[in-house]
Amino acid sequence: MNLPDQPPTFRRPTVAERPWAWRLEDAAGAEVTPTGDHVDGLVEQRFASQADAESWVGELFGELAAAGVDQVTLFEHDRRVYGPMSLHP
Repeated sequence: MNLPDQPPTFRRPTVAERPWAWRLEDAAGAEVTPTGDHVDGLVEQRFASQADAESWVGELFGELAAAGVDQVTLFEHDRRVYGPMSLHP
């Protein structure tokens, strides 16, 4: 018996569906994993468009910095679009 694929609402989007992602980095450019109480929505986020990715980091840059992220770099699949971009004034 073959079961149908899971509908999009019940499965994690694929990289092809959400190719945009931020690499979270320390001041030296090494990838970091945010730490602290409010990091659930900060790790491994992927986006359908560059605008969605930029809106997300614009809304959460303060939380990212507080969680130990110094800078971010934007990628579309494996292509670096821009960055590093500091999260500090």
